[in-house]
Amino acid sequence: MSGFPASGRRVTTVAVLVACYDEAAAWYVDKLGFTVSEDVALGDGKRWLVVEPGGGQGARLLLARADGERQAASVGNQTGGRVLLFLETDDFARDHQLMLERGVAFQEAPRHEPYGTVAVFADLYGNLWDLIEPKR
Repeated sequence: MSGFPASGRRVTTVAVLVACYDEAAAWYVDKLGFTVSEDVALGDGKRWLVVEPGGGQGARLLLARADGERQAASVGNQTGGRVLLFLETDDFARDHQLMLERGVAFQEAPRHEPYGTVAVFADLYGNLWDLIEPKR
C-alpha cells in the first residue's frame, strides 16, 4: 500500500548526542571495540564523526556534539530512560566479559529471556544499551 519497494532501503546511521567528539569516539573505540569510519571537519568546530562495530556490521553511529542548551540537556538521556540501542553479539559471554574488563558499566546481571541472553549497560554519558545474543 505504501508504494515503497520491499528491498533497497535500510537504516544505516543513527545520531547520538555527545558532549565531546574525542571523548565519545575514544569510549566507543576503547570500550566497545568500534572503529572510526569517518571523521570530517565541517567548519565552526563541527565534525561528521562516525563510529561502527568492527567488520561494518549493523548501523553506524554519528557522534553529534550537542549544540545549545536544549541538545545538551538530552546528552545521555535521548530516550527518557529507555534503552536507546541494541548491540547484538554471536557470543554473549565473550563480549560481556571483555566489556567488563574494559570498564563498561552494566546496570544488571545477564538474564535469559525467551528472545535471547541480554544485559543492559550504559555508555559514557548514561544512554542505555542492550548487549544481546538472540536465540537462533
